[in-house]
Amino acid sequence: MADAVVFDMDGVLVESEHLWEELWTAYAAAHGRSWGPDQTRDVQGMSAPEWAAYLTRFCEAGGSEGGSGGGSAADTERTVVDGMVQALTDGRIELLPGAREMITATAERGPIALASSAPRRVIDAVLVHHAVDHHFKATVSSAEVPRGKPSPDVYLAAASALGVAPERCLAVEDSSNGLRAAAAAGMTVVAIPNPQYPPAEDALAAAAFRSPDHGAVRDFLLSKLDTRGE
Repeated sequence: MADAVVFDMDGVLVESEHLWEELWTAYAAAHGRSWGPDQTRDVQGMSAPEWAAYLTRFCEAGGSEGGSGGGSAADTERTVVDGMVQALTDGRIELLPGAREMITATAERGPIALASSAPRRVIDAVLVHHAVDHHFKATVSSAEVPRGKPSPDVYLAAASALGVAPERCLAVEDSSNGLRAAAAAGMTVVAIPNPQYPPAEDALAAAAFRSPDHGAVRDFLLSKLDTRGE
């Protein structure tokens, strides 16, 4: 049994992973570089400062091939994050089918938190835009902890913010590095595999439950939340 649920955001609550890839690709192209699936796999799960540093180095490496190096990693991050906020404003970041019901039902049963690789500005904007922010007792960006996923830092910080031991938390993830991070934190891992970016089998192996259907995941979470206090 568990006392709390910690959700990832991109690919679990909202359809947004493809937008991050789109923006990384566009930024690289603007600096004469070709961003591909290998680069996307490298950075998925990284915090914003981590992927911004990676993307900046990637662009700088193209200097001898006719590309022009970008500015600082902070400039890179700002440009990409501005693009994500604009995508939200334009209605391009929608809740996944069943996500609202999953959030609402679990929040009624126990405390829920968010442990996301997205930067704070995107987390807050997405949750407020979709009017689900009030359900979360805590939200943590991996930019606010020492290391991004697959390190467990963001999940451990979320559990600490809730005042719940990690081993008493359920963690809902979609990506390889996210699944690895939740498992490393000692949480019970629940996988919603992203069909566009399927997680590695070794990462999925850590999941106690997996389903592409949010309704099925919601029912599993509710079955595991401890109701002794009710």
